[in-house]
Amino acid sequence: MDDSTAETTQTMPPWWQRLTSGLKRSSSALGGAIAHVVAKRQLDEATIEEIEDALIRADLGAETAGRIATELRYGRFNTAITADEIKEVVAAEVEKALAGVAQPLNIDPAKRPFVILVAGVNGSGKTTTIGKLAARLRRDGRSVMLAAGDTFRAAAADQLELWAQRTGGEIVRSQEGADPGSVVFDAIAAATSRGADLVLVDTAGRLHTKVNLMEELKKLRRIVDRTPGACKEVLLVIDASTGQNGLVQAKQFAEAVDVTGIVLTKLDGTAKGGIVLAIQSELDIPVKVVGVGEGVGDLIEFDPKEFAAALFSADD
Repeated sequence: MDDSTAETTQTMPPWWQRLTSGLKRSSSALGGAIAHVVAKRQLDEATIEEIEDALIRADLGAETAGRIATELRYGRFNTAITADEIKEVVAAEVEKALAGVAQPLNIDPAKRPFVILVAGVNGSGKTTTIGKLAARLRRDGRSVMLAAGDTFRAAAADQLELWAQRTGGEIVRSQEGADPGSVVFDAIAAATSRGADLVLVDTAGRLHTKVNLMEELKKLRRIVDRTPGACKEVLLVIDASTGQNGLVQAKQFAEAVDVTGIVLTKLDGTAKGGIVLAIQSELDIPVKVVGVGEGVGDLIEFDPKEFAAALFSADD
């Protein structure tokens, strides 16, 4: 590493270092294919197919991988090319594919309380995401009420209460096994009476059957909708390390409730972050924020340009 590279690394914010490290699994798949191109010094059909396969293995999705392969085929086919040039083409196409994906949280200050339902399977980082989001909203000067709607998972309410204590927010909870709908109803009523700006609702990530889980989510949405215009965001939390399983989850949840945005978590580990492209291609659901660590401040806005850059920084 030369002095300029070392200096750049030192000046990068901590979340950037965690993001590039987290995307190492995806970039490694791409790096192997690109290495073959460098060795041959020419982009032919065989190397293009190898790169396309690597993109699919990195969970960028068949459609996106095919589009990038076409761009390479018509742009530099049968000509000399360097690894950096290939990365530039692929990164540009990834950024282009994600151009319409990034959207900020849609919080209407005129709606009080503004309700955000947060869904996702157990282990995806759902409750932790709610805590981080509460901390971020509190830093912005908003008052937050947490609703412990996941009454089916042992200690879920306890975990959420710890976040309420850490962030200075309030919480409405009940005993384990209680009706989640009554918890959400009480939380909205409490937020209304106390003039709270937002209600963040933790929902169940596992019930006895998938059908029960989805029906429970639909019921919670109906309860929230009794407050006209209150619910503008239904966030689905997906663990980036799950790869294509994340896409399957997104499809199931999207069929049950009107998912308005994705929260991609655990990008600080061995994530396959290309799943963002597959979700966009097949479901057209925007990515709102991404989690790049366990700290309170490790929930950042999703930026396509930074994401594409990190995808190809991680293997350097």
